[in-house]
Amino acid sequence: MKKLIVILFVVFTFSCNETKKETTTNEVHIEKPEVAANYKSIVVDIEGMTCEIGCAKTIESKLSKFEGVTYSKVNFETKKGQFTFDANKTDKEAIVAKITGIAGGDLYSVTKTQELNEVLKNTK
Repeated sequence: MKKLIVILFVVFTFSCNETKKETTTNEVHIEKPEVAANYKSIVVDIEGMTCEIGCAKTIESKLSKFEGVTYSKVNFETKKGQFTFDANKTDKEAIVAKITGIAGGDLYSVTKTQELNEVLKNTK
């Protein structure tokens, strides 16, 4: 009987003391540094718009959803669009390409692009 108790004690002792081996991994977590936004605004002349709701609002809506664009306003009367964007995420060439690519690229064309600072200087 004593042998049985000793054997059970030894079995329970070793089986209960069995600890999980911790797995160590050499993972390195690199956080991407936050880059400050670099906002720029442009004014573009848009040809090919035939109506306010179907054309101007469509361009405005599509550009407001475009990656990096933070402000989008298209004026049908003046045939101009004003767009503010983060230059770290997109550029004016991509915005022009997006406008001219709407509706398969057959309707709209950008005839002139200016940075807003240039436009403001010319109006003074």
